[in-house]
Amino acid sequence: MHISVIGTGYVGLVTGACFAEFGVNVICMDSDAHRIASLEKGNVPFYEPGIKELVAKGLRENRLTFTTDIAKAVDQALVIFIAVGTPPRGDGSADLSYVEEVGSGIARHMKGYKVIVTKSTVPVGTGETLRTVIKEHQTDVFGFDIVANPEFLREGSAIEDFLRPNRVVLGTDSEQAVAIMKDLYRPLYLIETPFVVTDIPTAELIKYASNAFLATKISFINEIANLCEQVGANVQMVAKGMGLDNRIGSKFLHAGPGFGGSCFPKDLAALTRMGEKLGSPMQIAQAAWQVNAQQRMRMVEKIRVAVGSLRGKTLAMLGMSFKPNTNDVREAPALSIAQTLMDEGATVRVFDPVALEDSCRILQGLIPCRDAYDAAEGAEALVIVTEWNQFRNLDFVRLKTLMRKPILFDLRNIYDPQRMARLGFQHISVGRPCKGPQPA
Repeated sequence: MHISVIGTGYVGLVTGACFAEFGVNVICMDSDAHRIASLEKGNVPFYEPGIKELVAKGLRENRLTFTTDIAKAVDQALVIFIAVGTPPRGDGSADLSYVEEVGSGIARHMKGYKVIVTKSTVPVGTGETLRTVIKEHQTDVFGFDIVANPEFLREGSAIEDFLRPNRVVLGTDSEQAVAIMKDLYRPLYLIETPFVVTDIPTAELIKYASNAFLATKISFINEIANLCEQVGANVQMVAKGMGLDNRIGSKFLHAGPGFGGSCFPKDLAALTRMGEKLGSPMQIAQAAWQVNAQQRMRMVEKIRVAVGSLRGKTLAMLGMSFKPNTNDVREAPALSIAQTLMDEGATVRVFDPVALEDSCRILQGLIPCRDAYDAAEGAEALVIVTEWNQFRNLDFVRLKTLMRKPILFDLRNIYDPQRMARLGFQHISVGRPCKGPQPA
């Protein structure tokens, strides 16, 4: 089978490379000629473990090709995936202009039956909007079906999520389209992947509901963490006690500075706006958003209380991406925390294994450093914001000799407070009692 993926961003490229791994012939199309030329050489424009190797394999085995020609992408494919951006508008609603532009482009070049699949996260009703756009722009009448097939890819483990997913959601009103899509995903039958086959609006809403629920779990445990600090409880043990209940589960119950990335903030805003527009307010989603925004400022307050006035102080910050194993800094807590610290007069020295260049380009004034120890040189405190593995086993004896004061803000609760106290550090985490020597 031949398929096309229109859009070579994070979702589109992972989708194309993974289908090529399934043995499918894939054309990835994008209007950005520079990006396509780079991809044809095997250069991937973002960091994701394993994707560079998978793209190289697809190119080498001639199952993965790239083009800027939408006519070619449409003509050679039975199934066309739309994986373009749906950025938020000023009011929080999703901007579908790229999706509609692709839809009209597909329509103009159709010469026969196609299955047109929305892989992008799109609000309810997009499938029908896309159907209308295609009918209006066809040069001749050709049959086609619309399928909503939302992605559930976690940055940092996207390839594993695609090749071994928890479920595959297919939303369509066509039995023929269901058969074609199931054939496309046939390799997943061997691992007994559940398929959820439903109508288009339900499939579109599954993605938003899933992301909103996960974001809510994070905001909930962060509120519990804040309460733990007031009553002297340990949020990690609270979360463990909660998570052992199978009805709750342990995932996404890790207290910290809040969520970021390209999905949760955007999808919460879009879901909230959708509810407002239809007269069904999404009050829990709105609260999750507000708690997340407040949590970042709580982290700044922790630093302010322990360090004192930030003016003239030097702080070392480790981790700028919104999570480990990605260079994505969109809505990253580290950026907003660093911006506030600098606004209050602090100098912020930063290190991140892969997101350092992007962070410093976006946030002027950050001082990029070679590694964690370079960042800690002369710092009043060390702030761990992203839990990269290389930050889990730092040499604190060495760090103590480099820093002006031995203060650690462990915003991901990586380290044991008692151990840090024994090493002579004042250890300040999230939802756990502070340990170690208190400054005068």
